[in-house]
Amino acid sequence: MTQRLFHGTKVRLTGRRPDDAAIMAAWMEDDFYPRLVDTDFARPVSADSLAARESDADASHVSFRIRTVADDRLVGFCALFNIEWNNRSATLAIGIGKAEDRGKGFGAEALQLLLRYAFMELNLHRLSLDVISYNEPAIRAYRRAGFKEEGRMREAVYREGKRYDRLIMGLLKSEWQPC
Repeated sequence: MTQRLFHGTKVRLTGRRPDDAAIMAAWMEDDFYPRLVDTDFARPVSADSLAARESDADASHVSFRIRTVADDRLVGFCALFNIEWNNRSATLAIGIGKAEDRGKGFGAEALQLLLRYAFMELNLHRLSLDVISYNEPAIRAYRRAGFKEEGRMREAVYREGKRYDRLIMGLLKSEWQPC
């Protein structure tokens, strides 16, 4: 074994910590962040509510926090959910909380760590995700990682008087090129 499972050069994947929910709740108060990571209507969410959503006992869900290697600062989250063990498939989600932490490669590296974990540790065969069409940086990162557009839910998201498509993307283990 030559590669560290949860560590990259910029970020590492960790479990949740007691202070994480408060930090992530503050991200939800941003006007833009909830509109990047969710298609539901944006609203502030309490730390207690966020903490109650996760359970370590759920075998169909694995979540991580994204922390910087340099200073162990929480910058995001990533997860595999709706894991279907019989089909060896899961849905992927990832988000970088503060605007000033986006565009620095944290998300791209965390995505690669999560893909390695999904394909090499969990032995999954297929990953899928959906992303709103205006989230162009995420779409570029997913394509660089090998995801292919498999479908489109036309005009599925309504924001500020406009309609946007939801892109459905997928990646098979055989298509994945580890970095």
